[in-house]
Amino acid sequence: MTAVKALGELAIKSYTKKAGGPPKEMFIHGKVRFESNEWQGFSDAAGTATSMVGVRIREEKNLKLYRKSQNPVLRGLANIRGERSAHLWTRGWTPRIQTYPGREVPNPLIIDINKGDADINVVLKDSLALTKLNYNTCIFGDGMPITLKFADAVGEILTAGPIKDVPPLPFGHRSRPSFFA
Repeated sequence: MTAVKALGELAIKSYTKKAGGPPKEMFIHGKVRFESNEWQGFSDAAGTATSMVGVRIREEKNLKLYRKSQNPVLRGLANIRGERSAHLWTRGWTPRIQTYPGREVPNPLIIDINKGDADINVVLKDSLALTKLNYNTCIFGDGMPITLKFADAVGEILTAGPIKDVPPLPFGHRSRPSFFA
C-alpha cells in the first residue's frame, strides 16, 4: 500500500504544481480489478479533495458484432450493460476518414467501473479519446487506451533488466562442426 500511496501522491503533487490545485477527480485504469489495499493507498493519497475512480479495461475476445453492410461496426459504438459496465468498440469504421484500418472484425473492450463512482458515459468517452491517436507511434485507433499501452511498455522495459544479486547463467559459445573442412 505504501508504494501505491507514494505513486498517487506523486501524481497529485505533479498535477497540483502545474494546475495550481489538486484534481477534482482521478481515473485510474487497470486490466484487473483493484485490490482493497491498493485502492486504500490511492484513496489515502487523494484525501478528500480528489474523487477517485478505478476503471478495469480488458479486451473482449468472445463477442463479434456484424453490420448488414460492407463496413464493420462504427468506432465508438457502445453497449451499456449497466451503470458500471459497458462494451466499447475502439476499433471500427470511421466515417471521417472513410475507412477501417483493420483487417478483421473488431472486438470491443469491456469497461467496468471497479471502484468509486462515475457516469459510465464519461468513462466511455474518456476511454475512447485515449485510443484516438498514439502520437508516439502515429497509430490511429490503436484499440487499447494509451494509459494501458504505455504501462505495458514500461513493464516490458522493467522486466527486461538484470536482476540484482543473481549471477548470469553459465552459457557458453560452442562452435558448430564444419562440414566443409
